[in-house]
Amino acid sequence: MSRIDELIADLCPDGVEWKMLGEVIRLNFGTRITKLADSGSAYPVYGGGGESFRTDAFNREDEYVVSRFAMSEKCVRFVKGKFWMLDSGFTFDPVDSSIDKKFVAYTLLNMQPAIYDCSSQGAQKNLKTEQFRRFPIPIPPLAVQREIVAILDTFAELEAELEAELEAELEARKHQYEYYRDALLRLDGKSGIKWIDDLCPDGVRYVALSEVAGYSTARVDASALDETSFIGVDNLVADKGGRVNASYLPNTARLTAYYPGDILLGNIRPYLKKVWLATNTGGCSGDVLAIHIKEWARPALAPEYVYYLMSADNFFTYNMQHAKGAKMPRGDKAAILNYPIPIPPLEVQREIVNALDKFDALVNDLSIGLPAELAARRKQYEYYRDRLLTFKEASA
Repeated sequence: MSRIDELIADLCPDGVEWKMLGEVIRLNFGTRITKLADSGSAYPVYGGGGESFRTDAFNREDEYVVSRFAMSEKCVRFVKGKFWMLDSGFTFDPVDSSIDKKFVAYTLLNMQPAIYDCSSQGAQKNLKTEQFRRFPIPIPPLAVQREIVAILDTFAELEAELEAELEAELEARKHQYEYYRDALLRLDGKSGIKWIDDLCPDGVRYVALSEVAGYSTARVDASALDETSFIGVDNLVADKGGRVNASYLPNTARLTAYYPGDILLGNIRPYLKKVWLATNTGGCSGDVLAIHIKEWARPALAPEYVYYLMSADNFFTYNMQHAKGAKMPRGDKAAILNYPIPIPPLEVQREIVNALDKFDALVNDLSIGLPAELAARRKQYEYYRDRLLTFKEASA
């Protein structure tokens, strides 16, 4: 920061000139797809908010991409390698040698939320090209631009190395967690976990899920629901990520009701592994299955234990094996209820839940453990990038 401060004091003591983006960069729009690829090794396609499918050709390589449609606050990104750029997005080049391309790219990355906020409103936010061209950005002298780029490049490399290490550690912990969970839930007398094998030396009885649970048959008025109590399949987070508040409410009069302790399962594309243990009362759409433990079974069956059984990879593998449909597979509701589950003593269930809760918190809870460290590294990088790219505007 001291080096940057010295350069600014020397080269632009009265502030930095701001210009519209259209004055400093040329937009290079992509083109529509002409040939789709069958091979998974073909080139990814960008432009409509992210990679969506693949093609046998490419028209860009190692470029910063701006997506105009289906935008999110990640509408600007760097795409490494060869790819196809759609006409719903563009790359860019400086208009002349007084502009450093990477300086503009870093500035755009830093300003993404502001760019997103000024986009057209609606179900899909679209960035208007002329609006983007009029967006103001600071343009300090070239020496300042290059010094900032050098610092941010170094910081980005360090941040990427740290992220890679943390992500590798997190991935290893997830595999460890999956292995440990499978061992805890096997319950066949061969788990290798002494206290379980001592309590269940001969294994435990397996029953079909339908013997102890079924789909909720209760109904709730849609008018009684809000963003915290309505669950559509879009509100269930993939890869066992739980739920988020709804961004829209249902347009049907009545829905399936769910209650605390019910397991809500996304029934479209089971490979997405959408599952949540309900903590409140609410209603869910037809694409979400609400699995309710039968009243007579509740004294001997912990809902948290059943949730862990149904969030195990073994269950999702089983679900996909019985799913119907190719392009948009759906779980077979009858097959799901036929899924065999072990029923150990309640004491064992609670010990298993306690052990898995602790491991799950370490791996998945954003407030502790490795994910928090990863998030902190990203915020630190974004903080310094913002500091470096904040300038006093020169008076006219």
